[in-house]
Amino acid sequence: MENFYDLLILGGGPAGLAAGVYGARARMKTAILEKGKPGGQAATTEELENYPGFGKGTTGPGLSEEIAKHAKEFGAEFIQDNIEFVDLNSTPKKVVGKKKEYYAKSIVYALGAEPRLLKVEGEGKFRGKGVSYCATCDADFFEELEVVVVGSGDAAIEEAEYLSKFADKVTMIVIHEEGKVDANKVSAERAFKNPKLNWLWNSTVQSINGDEIVESITVKNIKTGEVQDYPAHGVFIFIGIKPTSDLVKDQLELNEQGYIITDERMRTNIEGVFAAGDVREKYLRQVITAASDGATAAFAAEKYVHETEIWEKEVLKVKKPVIVTFYNPTDLKGTEKIGIVDNFIKENERFALVKVDATRNELIKTRYDIDSKKLPTIWLFKDGAKVDEIKSLTYEELEKLNKQH
Repeated sequence: MENFYDLLILGGGPAGLAAGVYGARARMKTAILEKGKPGGQAATTEELENYPGFGKGTTGPGLSEEIAKHAKEFGAEFIQDNIEFVDLNSTPKKVVGKKKEYYAKSIVYALGAEPRLLKVEGEGKFRGKGVSYCATCDADFFEELEVVVVGSGDAAIEEAEYLSKFADKVTMIVIHEEGKVDANKVSAERAFKNPKLNWLWNSTVQSINGDEIVESITVKNIKTGEVQDYPAHGVFIFIGIKPTSDLVKDQLELNEQGYIITDERMRTNIEGVFAAGDVREKYLRQVITAASDGATAAFAAEKYVHETEIWEKEVLKVKKPVIVTFYNPTDLKGTEKIGIVDNFIKENERFALVKVDATRNELIKTRYDIDSKKLPTIWLFKDGAKVDEIKSLTYEELEKLNKQH
């Protein structure tokens, strides 16, 4: 099949790139599908000072380029295409791009999240040059300078308070009337008491101004109609973040905000589909946590593909009836009992035998809902389906199985 991969990664931000490194290094046929240049939001951050190992700082584009190069060196393929449709329930999983169709045994969905834009003049021009959507990333660049924060929700209030630890003055641009914000009451009251926070009420930003960097913003009072230029070295915009999950909203489980829900192994509600980075429900959205997600997702994907292939080869596609024993290697008595099955197989060669360590093979354990408290468990498979189960592990019960099947 053309364009068929062991691991197909959707998105080339830090999460996708890290997944590419780990997937390709594990000798999986790996591809990263991205509509533009690798890097995602990180590629728009000119200076990056909090990524471990770069004490003097680095740049978002520079770091992205290095991780992409790392992935390529291990053999990851980079594909530039716009994703139009995905079918995550098909086998193999199918991704339809504007240029081609792609198929994969496993998928890491890492299309990230995007800040909601003001869509005013200068916003795009000064992104990374004074315009920011992340105080945690960029606050220290504005030490003892004046910045403005646009927004009044929980995120805006929290980020403004964080900025007040660095900036000399932080001005909140709020569209509501004086004293009204969209944040929770506790955060709002604390912010109102912060001496470094100033407030411009009934106001909207009309433009962001400057030459090479931000120098001021133009603000309009929607109540009086007055327009004025307000000095600022930085503009932090917090009017919401939108996860890029529309493509999978009818297939993957999402929370109320549209973020993909995963477990600690980045697994979604669909087998073989993993999510990583800013698109998933998580506590901290930073380059380092995105890279961590990507590494975990790729590692879990490799394990999924490996276990699936072995299960299909040894159980589902075997012509013989297959006796499968699920066991716990730390349970010595239970492991000894499995010897009965070994002896039975020696005398009945028309059966095949497969032993599954249920403490390590999470895929099969989860897929068949194996109870860890009831090991060893003995099942019989025929033509890829479970047809019987041995309730009591004795030679007599195995003989009954032989006669029945």
